Amino acid sequence: MKKLLLLISLMCIFIQSGLAQNNSIKNYQKGDWKAVTKPYVGQAVVIHFWGVTCAPCAKEMPQWGKFLAQNKNAKVIFIQVDDVSPDSASKMMSSGGLAGANAYTLASPFDDALRYEIDAKWRGETPMTLLIDKNGKVIRKTGTMDFDKLKQWYLVST
Repeated sequence: MKKLLLLISLMCIFIQSGLAQNNSIKNYQKGDWKAVTKPYVGQAVVIHFWGVTCAPCAKEMPQWGKFLAQNKNAKVIFIQVDDVSPDSASKMMSSGGLAGANAYTLASPFDDALRYEIDAKWRGETPMTLLIDKNGKVIRKTGTMDFDKLKQWYLVST
């Protein structure tokens, strides 16, 4: 009986360890903006803000997955802004084919100070995407993405 309990305990530990390794979503909090964007200075990068409870976001996540599959060198960061569990965000990313994407979820409530740090003109609507070219020029796109235009932007911005 003790061996059986030990075996079950070890199996649970391995399963939890495997699940933890699959959860690639990192925490994002106030003050992280510069650290998140710094590795991309001098490069074109797309930063997509989305929410688990946002219907248009849910609808377009598979399109983001398809875009990244077709554009392997594209640099895209996903930041989930709803007050939900990281597990919920991971599931939505996975269902969109984005399990290995560079992704963050908020570690604290999404407030004015956090939004202002990112973009002083942004009021928190989702989806919202920042297109930052290699020279640092930023284009803000509110609403769902036109992926043909995104691909064109990426080609001229890199």
